[in-house]
Order: sequence, then structure tokens, then C-alpha cells
Amino acid sequence: MFKKLFDVKFWKFILVGVANTLVGSGVMFLCYNVFGASYWFSSAANYVVGSVLSYFLNKYFTFRSRQRSWAEIGRFALNILVCYGVAYGAARPLMRRLLQSAPPNVQDNVAMLFGMCLFIGLNYLGQRFFVFPEGKDGDSQA
Repeated sequence: MFKKLFDVKFWKFILVGVANTLVGSGVMFLCYNVFGASYWFSSAANYVVGSVLSYFLNKYFTFRSRQRSWAEIGRFALNILVCYGVAYGAARPLMRRLLQSAPPNVQDNVAMLFGMCLFIGLNYLGQRFFVFPEGKDGDSQA
């Protein structure tokens, strides 16, 4: 099981994740710290930009999906929504408790970073096994 989780697709996903993280973090922290946007808007902007990039890079580079369907796009969108909800539903309250003596902007910045990490782990599992499941020939197809 672990061998299947940590194969070449995992490392490609990590590479795509680095690109998504750099782009998404830039968008998120600029929105929050430079433009004064809210925590939720800044986080959401990160995932809208990152998700579009993630879909195309992971579809064609990581999982090599040959499927062309609205169902695949729907599964991807559902995966992103669930991962975002879980990651950010947990991150902010947890950091507020753990960092209660820190200023709110520090709590929010740490929560956004923690939420990103949680999101990435959940997103990998969701994309690997739900969005782009592996077919009998080893390529991803639903």
C-alpha cells in the first residue's frame, strides 16, 4: 500500500505542488498582507488559482489521465471543496487555540500555512484515488 502511495506519481505531485504552493502562497499572502483582503478571501484566492493550475498539471503530467469528461472535472471540484473545507475548517480554530497569546494576524498567517499543508496531503489522496484513479493499463482513467 505505501509503495503504491509513494511512487513516481507521488513525486510528480510534489513537484506540481511546489509550483502550486509558490503561486498560491504568493496570491494568498499578497491578498491578505498587501491588499488587506480577509482571511477567507485570501485563502480562497489561493485555491482558485492553485486548483486551476493543479488540475491541468496533475491531469497531464502526474496522472496522465486520458479521460475527457465533465464527470472528471466534477470529481476534481468536489475533491477541492472537501479538502478546502476540512483543511481550513480545522486550521484556523486549531491555531487560534494553540497560538492564543499571539496577535490575530500571526494566528491567521500560521493557520493559512498549516491549512495549506493539510490541504496538500488530502488533495493528493483525493486526486490519486478519486479524481484520476488508475486503470488496468496503469494509466489514470475513471
